[in-house]
Amino acid sequence: MPAKEEDLFTLLEELGIKTTTCRHAPLYTVEESQKLRGEIKGGHCKSLFLKDKKNNFILAVLSEDRRLEMKALFTSGKLNVGRLSFASPERMIDMLGIKPGSVTPFSLINVEHKELIVVLDKGMMENEYLNYHPLHNEATTTIHREDLLKFIKHFGFDPIIIDFDTL
Repeated sequence: MPAKEEDLFTLLEELGIKTTTCRHAPLYTVEESQKLRGEIKGGHCKSLFLKDKKNNFILAVLSEDRRLEMKALFTSGKLNVGRLSFASPERMIDMLGIKPGSVTPFSLINVEHKELIVVLDKGMMENEYLNYHPLHNEATTTIHREDLLKFIKHFGFDPIIIDFDTL
């Protein structure tokens, strides 16, 4: 059974991680988020769930204004993966325990496939506070960048930080 928002917030509290959460109508795109989110401090981010033909899976988390060039990421040599594409909604639900439109680094709470590659945008990490969905797209949770790293490492992942400007 995938974790729910309450499970996430309980774990964050147990880890000593403070967050704030703002409720809003469901947001499915960056454009909708920019129009409807209101005044939420910090860097606003997007998360993408990718795969290659060898079933390597990547959770890429970047600033909302960044464009991810999958071919450039694949050919950069920074990841040992093949040509990238978006993972299917079924695989997303199976691996991350979330529905499309809700991809978030917080979904690591549901991941049992420890070979998942977590990639963070260097530019995104320059923000002191970062914003992500708390396992669904009807709220935005703000977390300190160091606490995001603490959360990710709690699950045994060692995120790869990439400067997407140099790809």
